[in-house]
Amino acid sequence: MSVRCIRCYVSGTVQGVFYRAGARARAVQLGLRGYVRNLPDGRVEVVACGDAVALDSLTAWLREGSPRSLVTDLLVEPATDPGVQEFDIH
Repeated sequence: MSVRCIRCYVSGTVQGVFYRAGARARAVQLGLRGYVRNLPDGRVEVVACGDAVALDSLTAWLREGSPRSLVTDLLVEPATDPGVQEFDIH
């Protein structure tokens, strides 16, 4: 299995609507490691590492979001490995 890492920036109504908790739950379910955090500008940042199929599944979830969120944009780019062993909320 080839591990790769991505960094995602999610825009829209994604803070205060359980978006980070949902993203973490999905990432854990997929066996990914990394983190999710709120950014001061209102976006959410997700860094995730794992196999390509799991990362694709996570990005599909990120586009939809939690039931109360409204995602307006998702930017996905390659990332360096953050060196964590779990998926955390920061």
